[in-house]
Amino acid sequence: MGKFNTLVLGAAGRLAMPIAVYPGARLVGASVREIVTNPQAQADASVAMHQRYQTPFCLTAMDLSVEAEAFGCQIQMPDDEIPTTVAGVVSNIEQARALAVPAVGDKRTAVYLETASRLRALPDGPLVLGGCIGPFSLAGRLVGLSEACSLTLENPELMHTVLDKCTSFLCAYAQAFKAAGADAVIMAEPAAGLLSPRGLSAFSAAYIRRIVQAVEDGQFQIVLHNCGAKPVHLATILESGPSAFHFGALVDPVAALAKAPVTTVLCGNLDPSAVFLQSTPEQLAAKAAQLLAATRPHRNFVLSSGCDVPPATPLANLDAFYDTVRRAG
Repeated sequence: MGKFNTLVLGAAGRLAMPIAVYPGARLVGASVREIVTNPQAQADASVAMHQRYQTPFCLTAMDLSVEAEAFGCQIQMPDDEIPTTVAGVVSNIEQARALAVPAVGDKRTAVYLETASRLRALPDGPLVLGGCIGPFSLAGRLVGLSEACSLTLENPELMHTVLDKCTSFLCAYAQAFKAAGADAVIMAEPAAGLLSPRGLSAFSAAYIRRIVQAVEDGQFQIVLHNCGAKPVHLATILESGPSAFHFGALVDPVAALAKAPVTTVLCGNLDPSAVFLQSTPEQLAAKAAQLLAATRPHRNFVLSSGCDVPPATPLANLDAFYDTVRRAG
């Protein structure tokens, strides 16, 4: 069992871990662009959130453009929005075979590894969770997301060729997070939710399993995030190798907990936009209390956002969220 599961299952009270680094930018006077390009700014924002809410966790920021950029994709990087990829770099099997696997540390991957290293140096020793994209979601950025779904049926050889290279890189990247001092990596695989259960098994879960087998060692672990997953995907995802999962609003946590082993940790799933960003503090507190009550019998549940909390989320909402968790005991 990894350190993340050990901490959760041994906790005296309810735990919360929203994926919320970007709202910390305002606490340290940084822009989103600075967060995704400057490891000190990113570490400062993460630490500010950790200290404000006295959490046992520190996270690197979720940014699903980082690995695609390292593979050669163009990105858009506004000052106050999370970067996005613009276009793919593979459109045929020849390009897939010629695709070069970047070195770990290329381009902005170095920012996230250095952030994890700085978080590891904190004197109070919180659990450090790095972040990376999942294999199918990365492949989808390299070939185009709608194209990726079609190619699983029309040209599976191309997709498997790209996925092999994505997986090789992600194994090395996760190992580098481990070497930097991270205790776990949240691996975001939302695009796999666009596939059928059979497609998810062949083009996502099989590659997730390879990564888990390559990097988990009884201490370091993968937390698999899929905010695109639907109930029909649940069984396949739970069998993909990790022992910790993070789901979005489409998955009912209570139903998922009923199907998961008691030693498997599930996290989720308050909507980051509708609940965290757009609710009043009172509405958010009510939603959090409702989910905490519904999952009270399950020590293996961590209350979280269903995905990355937007940068503009009011801190008053996050204050209300954590106050509700503390009152739940």
